Amino acid sequence: MKLLAFDTSSQALSVALTEDDNLLGKIDLNIKKNHSITLIPAIDFLMTHAGIKPEELDRIAVAQGPGSYTGLRIAVTTAKTLASTLNIDLVGVSSLAAIAANVDVTGKVVPLIDARRQNVYAGIYENGLSMSQEQHMSLDKLLDTLKNEEVLYFTGEVANFRELISQTLPQAKFVENAERRLPNAYQIARLGAGYEPVNVDAFVPVYLKKVEAEEKWLETHAKNQGNDTNYIQSI
Repeated sequence: MKLLAFDTSSQALSVALTEDDNLLGKIDLNIKKNHSITLIPAIDFLMTHAGIKPEELDRIAVAQGPGSYTGLRIAVTTAKTLASTLNIDLVGVSSLAAIAANVDVTGKVVPLIDARRQNVYAGIYENGLSMSQEQHMSLDKLLDTLKNEEVLYFTGEVANFRELISQTLPQAKFVENAERRLPNAYQIARLGAGYEPVNVDAFVPVYLKKVEAEEKWLETHAKNQGNDTNYIQSI
């Protein structure tokens, strides 16, 4: 199976091309660039130099979230367009799962994405399996849920939280080298190869948190809408 995988859920851009278990090529850019401008040229460059034509692809795997709202929309829109145009499979892979897959250790791995204001997107993985539902939460709440764990490895966007994590959980260890702390398109390809294809039209990013504008709107309007989350604004 020839599979194209990519991620733009963070500052970094990662694109990988695989055939079965073989990595044909990968591009990683960890610089502040507009992913909407760089993603398609990166895909084109990689496929051209790997000698793979678009019609030879069997599957698209994309980081579905959580992460940057804009970055997720860019990747998901591109993935849906390619899968629909080429009439091939589409699968979504958790950005946190892709980060956790970079770490090969014995014990629980906690991948983090900085959600700002001392909040994080977080998951808990062990031996490649998710041990709890991925969530958006305060860092304090996350650390409280982990206080009884004996072996913990934190990875991902941990730089801003390292001091507090170490103070609260002295047993915690960190995996912070650049290659392992960011979503990796090769890991997305590996995980995505085993997933069931999704409905392309219904496929959407997984944000885990409402955008700020929506939260502010809800503060002043939702109380008049009852508990129905499928609201529209009255005119």
